[in-house]
Amino acid sequence: MKELSNSPASTRALKPETLGRADGIIAQYPQKRSATMPLLHLIQEDRGHITQEDMKWVAEKVEVTPMQVLEVVTFYPMFRQNPIGRRHVRVCRTLSCALRGSYSLMESLEKSLNCPRGETSPDGDFTLEFVECIADCGCGPVVHVDHAMHENVTPASADAFAAKLKATLQDPSYGQNPPVPGTPEWNG
Repeated sequence: MKELSNSPASTRALKPETLGRADGIIAQYPQKRSATMPLLHLIQEDRGHITQEDMKWVAEKVEVTPMQVLEVVTFYPMFRQNPIGRRHVRVCRTLSCALRGSYSLMESLEKSLNCPRGETSPDGDFTLEFVECIADCGCGPVVHVDHAMHENVTPASADAFAAKLKATLQDPSYGQNPPVPGTPEWNG
């Protein structure tokens, strides 16, 4: 089993409102164990990732073993066991995007953001990873940054796209209004 981080961020307590919502979530299911994934989503929404202590807590709440919770966390790619950067950059690598250059785009973003794929940049600003289909095949390559979808991000535009991402680090209003499909914010 992979050792999980014991950094201060991973050991901070969950917010009281997060803890308060847990019992309500469990009550929605006829079998407590069915609440495992919703509780993991709740924790990740609060903390940003799921610690070993979180998995033990969920196991106790839903009356399963910690190993059963770990199996869920490691099976589903949306669950993270380590903190991510300030911007979570996910590049689609499925066929449509790959044919339009997503692999070259990834190589360019690795250089422009100083971040190897699958890792977080040394400055903690970016986490860069490949993902499977983002379901926007006609507009690839597609990049999902935090909650915003960016369509037609080509290898040729990678440096300009990376510069735009870096600029968001200085924008105090970044991410305060979720993007709406069809608006300029949706496409970046």
